[in-house]
Amino acid sequence: MTTTALIVGAGSGLSASLARLFANEGISVALAARQIEKLTQLTNEIGALSFAADASKPNEVEKLFIDVENQLGSPNIVVYNPSFRVRGPLVELDPDGVAKTLEVTAYGGFLVAQAAAKRMLQQGGGAIFFTGATASVKAFPQAAPFAMGKFALRGLAQSIAKELAPKNIHVAHFIIDGGIRSAVRPDPVDNTDSTLDPDAIAQTYLNILRQPRSAWTWEVELRPWVENF
Repeated sequence: MTTTALIVGAGSGLSASLARLFANEGISVALAARQIEKLTQLTNEIGALSFAADASKPNEVEKLFIDVENQLGSPNIVVYNPSFRVRGPLVELDPDGVAKTLEVTAYGGFLVAQAAAKRMLQQGGGAIFFTGATASVKAFPQAAPFAMGKFALRGLAQSIAKELAPKNIHVAHFIIDGGIRSAVRPDPVDNTDSTLDPDAIAQTYLNILRQPRSAWTWEVELRPWVENF
């Protein structure tokens, strides 16, 4: 059976590292984002296909899975990686911004997981991975919407991990406890290794993907070795 990975919320950071690693492992890669123009260089580099979709819209999620099926085969690895947030004091938060944060961070995760599970149940197995954050387990002042969304995403992951594991679908939630290194966010000269290397994070996703069924992980925390917790 051909292995196909669908990365939802793809961009230049962790998603790009995951896409490169999967492609190097011989896995067909589909990348989904609201704006796919930003993915052109990556898709050309690794031979992936990109699909425009808003993960918070049910009809667009269903169309995304149908399009991926038609061009690459039904995905048996699905990674949910979108993120959106609004910040500010509680009394000043814009309700529309809060609603969008919850839609992108949590509701979209439900839609993608539901579409993936329907197909994986027919296939007899698969993997659904969710990218969390420090806010998945620890809320910060003036960041209530993001914490609400990430707490909800973690609850979704825990619930369906228990439901789907007996059906050979591996659900895992990854708590990224720290900033991810990038060209615009390098490590400070006086504090090396203070951010997470996206390639190292991606390697952990692959390690979890390869776990034997007798010892599956539903959640893992990743942080720099200098990070307090």
